[in-house]
Amino acid sequence: MLTIPKAIVERMIEHARREAPHECCGMLAGREKRVMRSFELENAERSPLRYSIHPLQQLKVFEEIEQESMELLAIYHSHPETIAFPSETDVKMAFYPEVASIIISLKDDTPNVKAFWINPDAIYPEEIGIIE
Repeated sequence: MLTIPKAIVERMIEHARREAPHECCGMLAGREKRVMRSFELENAERSPLRYSIHPLQQLKVFEEIEQESMELLAIYHSHPETIAFPSETDVKMAFYPEVASIIISLKDDTPNVKAFWINPDAIYPEEIGIIE
């Protein structure tokens, strides 16, 4: 189970709402499946249907994660109009199968946050534990 502090989940949801109708994106880092830090990033696509992270932004995050002796645990993005399940594009663009993919759906009044492991053969749900 991936554990995420409630404050980080709330910031991710706020990030998704701020960027709507476009998808937002970001990264989560920590140790031993416990998220300790979030990184809000810019969606270089500025699209409601897909996202991409500029390579220089990504490199900066990787450097900070390494400096803090953490590991990349998840990449998150939003689905402003659809459910919290990986789209065909999400599956094609899942370049880090060893990292969880978190999707924030804004489709309903109450945002839905779900995590998945995406590899070329299958999509596996991952439980999220929200901690104080």
